[in-house]
Formats: sequence, structure tokens, C-alpha cells
Amino acid sequence: MTQPFHFAFKVKDLMTTRQFYMDVMGCQEGRSTDTWVDFDLYGNQLSAHIGTMGALDYCGLVDGIKVPIPHYGCVLSAAQFAELHGRFEAAGIEFLVKPQERYVGQTGQQKTMFVLDYSGNPLEFKSMANDEELFTQ
Repeated sequence: MTQPFHFAFKVKDLMTTRQFYMDVMGCQEGRSTDTWVDFDLYGNQLSAHIGTMGALDYCGLVDGIKVPIPHYGCVLSAAQFAELHGRFEAAGIEFLVKPQERYVGQTGQQKTMFVLDYSGNPLEFKSMANDEELFTQ
């Protein structure tokens, strides 16, 4: 069994952060104070801390598409990916990279989508056609 990861990141405020991660994405809230809040993101611990946001840098080029670096997210099952895609659409979330398949017919074939949270943090969610190819070159 894979161990969960912990990721701490900056957000502009906790109210809109809770709205995005709980109301839109369906995450459960963990511990919190008046300056940070933890969320359960598919069994992983996200820690959102109030801070000054930096500018996005679209320096990544993946399968011909410019993507913001840094970004974070999760590798999901096909059902989780479809459910989250539906949540984003229902909430009117604009996609940085619309849900699509990349590397079709190749090792690493996957569905992917990028969104911004309400603080402007870029997130990527993907679903592998073959989970065993996540780290295959």
C-alpha cells in the first residue's frame, strides 16, 4: 500500500479555500487554526496556509501543452476522475487544460485535467489507462 503524501501550500484566505476544497471537490476538513486548514484529498493531507501568492509560470511543456509549474494533484481511478470532472463542471470551474487523453496508444496513456483553486493554485488530476505505467518510461 502506498503511503499518503503531505503537501503544504499558500492560499489567499481560508473561507474560499474551504469552499473550493470542501464544497467543490468534496474533501473533508481535518485540523485547522485561524491561519491554516488541513484537507483529506483522496487520503492525502493538504495543508492550506494563508500567505502571499506567487505568479504562475507556464514553463512546463507536456505532450505539446504548456502547463503551470509548480502544480500538484492526484492520480485517480477512472471513476474518481469522472466524478471530479463532473464536480468541476457543476461548480462552473474553468479548466486550464480541459479534460483530455494524452499519450494515446503509448506507454503512460492517461486522462488529465488542470484547474485553479480559488487562490490561483494550479492542480492537475489524472487517471492512467494502465496504473502500472505511472512511472514507466
